[in-house]
Amino acid sequence: MSAGTSTFVIRWINFLTMIMGYGVICFGIWMSTHHDQCHRTLTLPVIGLGALILLMSLVGFLGALKNIMVLLWVYLAMLFLMLVAILVFTVLAFIITNNGSGHAVSGVRFKEYHLQDYSVCFLRQLNNTKNWGRLKSCLVKTDDCNNLPIKYKNLKAYKSAELTPIEAGCCRPPSECGYPAINASYYDLSYHPTSTSKDCQLYKNARNVKCYDCDSCKAGVAQYMKTEWRVVAIFNVILFIILSAVYLVACCARRNAASSNSLKEERR
Repeated sequence: MSAGTSTFVIRWINFLTMIMGYGVICFGIWMSTHHDQCHRTLTLPVIGLGALILLMSLVGFLGALKNIMVLLWVYLAMLFLMLVAILVFTVLAFIITNNGSGHAVSGVRFKEYHLQDYSVCFLRQLNNTKNWGRLKSCLVKTDDCNNLPIKYKNLKAYKSAELTPIEAGCCRPPSECGYPAINASYYDLSYHPTSTSKDCQLYKNARNVKCYDCDSCKAGVAQYMKTEWRVVAIFNVILFIILSAVYLVACCARRNAASSNSLKEERR
């Protein structure tokens, strides 16, 4: 790749990523003003990511614009470390999300989830009292469970629905309990549970109780996390390929800048 082409490509790539970095920072600032504590907890990571993107892009842009060797070396080092971090995270994400899947339930279309099926990493986070307290408060605020009767007007529609893992695990008692469903959010708890599972004792019809303290709810969250991590991992594979191409172009720009500087010194 010629000197002009490589530096031109690097300049424009980093100019666009600088704009993206500003956008991520602005999004993080918007989240910090959000009243929902669940969104607010993500503020610092989002702003930090935006600042990192902005800093790296600025270094690469100035290095390519002025053919400054030091900045190009710093940019290459930062880009290389980011590639390594993405690769390590992606491999770990695929390993961690390898376990766990839904179990079919007779008479309904949705699946139920068992906590013990999932990765130790998920179990450690979900069984931590402080972490789960924060997650539970978020689940209660989303009001997903209380909206089920609005989505499903009768029991036939409810039982034929494909509930999300969180709806299946947090909004209802496990099927093994044997509680008859009155509607999509209310169960007849006067029946003696057919299972000794503690989830059967923990479930209540109250809006802020439901099965939020149940292992089935934690399993539903684990399945949701697994799905999200898989999406992120696939995105990271694509990002890794793109950044690898950018890295190769940056290497050409750095080499061409070095040659240009050498010619200038020889002419002097």
